[in-house]
Order: sequence, then structure tokens, then C-alpha cells
Amino acid sequence: METKAFQRVYTKIENITKATVTVKASGVGNEELATVNGNLAQVVKIDGDRITLQVFSGTEGIATNSEVIFQGTPPTLKVGDQLTGRIFNAFGEPIYGNKDIGGEEREIGGPTVNPYKRIQPSEFIPTGIAGIDLNNALVSGQKIPFFADPDQPYNQVMAEVALRAKADRIILGGMGISNDDFLYFKNVFENAGASDRIVFFVNTTENPPVERLLIPDMTLTAAEYFAVDKGEKVLVLLTDMTLYADALAIVSNRMDQIPSKDSMPGSLYSDLAKIYEKAVQLPNGGSITIIAVTTLSNGDITHAVPDNTGYITEGQLFLRNDSDTGKVIVDPFRSLSRLKQLVIGSKTREDHPQVMNAAIRLYADAANAKTKLENGFDLTDYDQRTLKFAKDYSNELLAIDINIDVTKMLDTTWDLFARYFDKAEVALKNELVVKYWPK
Repeated sequence: METKAFQRVYTKIENITKATVTVKASGVGNEELATVNGNLAQVVKIDGDRITLQVFSGTEGIATNSEVIFQGTPPTLKVGDQLTGRIFNAFGEPIYGNKDIGGEEREIGGPTVNPYKRIQPSEFIPTGIAGIDLNNALVSGQKIPFFADPDQPYNQVMAEVALRAKADRIILGGMGISNDDFLYFKNVFENAGASDRIVFFVNTTENPPVERLLIPDMTLTAAEYFAVDKGEKVLVLLTDMTLYADALAIVSNRMDQIPSKDSMPGSLYSDLAKIYEKAVQLPNGGSITIIAVTTLSNGDITHAVPDNTGYITEGQLFLRNDSDTGKVIVDPFRSLSRLKQLVIGSKTREDHPQVMNAAIRLYADAANAKTKLENGFDLTDYDQRTLKFAKDYSNELLAIDINIDVTKMLDTTWDLFARYFDKAEVALKNELVVKYWPK
């Protein structure tokens, strides 16, 4: 071993795989950064004095006598108000503009906020999307995924949520996104003049897949600065967690670890949980709310990634192509926000819970009518009206391209009730009918 500028340098690599190298070293910390033959790497396993490093760009061209130089620190991010309006790579380096940003350097991937310092989520976060605000209201400090097929416009939905959501700061983490989607996000935010509240960390398909593993920690370190230090309401958007999990699997497989369900590493649950559990409502008014896209393979909800995600998060939002309208909607049957009862009717208008439930019941009656129709049974007059209601409900409220506030959503739903049903069929409390039924 020799020393250069107080850094530990090793030149005897014992083992090389497609993604990792192993050396004998001492005094090395877990997740510490290093360079291997000039390529950035990170410690992923310590077994006595045998240190395994993940090389982000892969190990091609690395020989057994290549230099391994340990940096002495894990990955860090400089945090401060200057993060806003900037786009960063997986290492927290600005992609455009001035590369030398100031701020306090903080380790990424630290522990979650002490439970003692957390309070119950209680603030409503409107997004302008009725499939969310009306039926599955988001609450500050909540963690919830979008489940979507790969061909659905989930990144467009995330961009719309970023623009519409009532939050002090939006922090977007893109993992394995295409260059087209990257430019789409960039142009949408710039054209909307929203850069003053958005921070963007990105790993595209052109970057090494293992770099994706740094994106959530970078994103959440920035989020914790704004929420904990500044007392701001922060919305974190992560896309796509399935590609993040694929990167975990790549590293795990190349380290010859025995895979678990669906070729995923056995640590998948804890790897996902350490990200989602960063969601928090704080006594100082600050909060971190996490919405993350999880793409499904052929709609398979039992795959290891959505399956584990469902145990960790507080509900899910399903995107579905609606055959009646040709639009993408937030599916009212498969979507669920487990915290919505904390805000609907208290932080929103009094009729919200009743209107939501009545609309879902009528939508379910329409689904039954559609089944009768498909099986050749005659439809009643009520069946016909529920089908018309369901089509308008999807078109005017559930579609993701609708952008209205929650009061307008409720008024629209009342209009739909009155358009197709009498008061008795809707079965709402009489005092609400008297107050809100269209005159």
C-alpha cells in the first residue's frame, strides 16, 4: 500500500466480476466512495478485510493491478437554497450551468427522521387530478405509488402533479428515464415557469444502470434539507422504482448473491422501505410526501416489486386505459389512499366523503350493467343511466387530463348525479341534498 495525498491506495485486486472488484483493505467504511482505475466506485460489502466495491461504469478494462483509491467518505450532496431550479446527475453534480454550487455537504442515505419527532399526517395536498383529490386524497407525509403499465403516460402524470400540487418544493428523481422523457420534464418545467420550486435529479438510459441506486438518496437528502431545516412542505416524485429495483438485481446477481422472487435480491423489501420511510410530517410544519411510479410487467401486481411496495406504502394509485372514453384514468376500484379519511370532509368540503362514496357505488353499478350487457342480458332503465353516468364520470373527472380544484370536482359530481338519477337513487344525507343538489 502506498499513500497519495493522504488517500489509501491499493494495487492488488483479488477478484473482478462484471460490476465489482474485491481488494484486501483496512479502515474502510460501508458505502465509502473510491476510484478503481479512475472509475468511480462504492463499497457494497465488507467481509473482514475483504472489501467489495461496485464500479458504476462496469469493470471492463480493469486489471488486477489497477489502482484502487479510497476517498474516505460516502456519497454527499451540497444542500442549500441554490439547489432549486437546477438539474443534477446521480452524483449530485449540476448537468447545466455553474458546476460550482455552494451549500453544506451532507452524507446521503442517512437514517429516517426519529419517530419521536414525527406527528400524524394531517394536511391535504391537492393535485388538481380528481382521480386523486376526489377519491384518493393525498395527505402530507404520506408515501404512495402509482402502479402503471410501461406504455401508459405515467411520466406525463408525474410532471402534471409537479406543476399542480400545492407544495413549497417539488423534488423529482428520474431513474433510467429516456432522453425524450428527460427533455419532456425539462421543457414542461421551464415553459411553466416552475423552476423556482423544482429540483431534478436524473439518471437516463444512457447512464450506467447502477447509478440509479444513488438517485433516491440524493433526492431525499435534498428533501430533508427543505423539510427539516426550512420547515417546507416537500413533494418527492420518483420514477421508475421498477428500474431502480432492476439496478439492485444487476448488482446482486453480479456479486453472485442468490436471487429471491422474480430474480430480485433478498434485501428488496428493506431497500424499498429505507426510501419510502423517509416520508414524514414534522412538528415544524415541514413534511416529505412521496409519490413513486412502479411500472408493472403485463399488469402483474404479484411481481416482487409491486408486491413488496404494497406492504410498505399507504395505498396505491392505479392508472388504467378506459375503453369507454379512450382516456387514461385513475382507476377508482384498484386505487386506495389509506390516509384520506384524515382530511376529506375536514380539510375539504363537508360533503366530500358522502359524494365520493355515492359516485363509486354508482360507478360499480355501471360495471355490473356492463357485465350484464356483455353476457346478453337485458338492461333496465337504471342500468342504462348508470352506464351514461360512468362514461361522463370518467370523461369529466377521472381522466388524468382534467385539472380542477376539489370544490369544482364536488360540484361536477353533484351535476352528474342530477343529470342521471333522482335524489332517492343517489341515497345521500338529506341535509347535503338540500344544500348541494343542483337547483
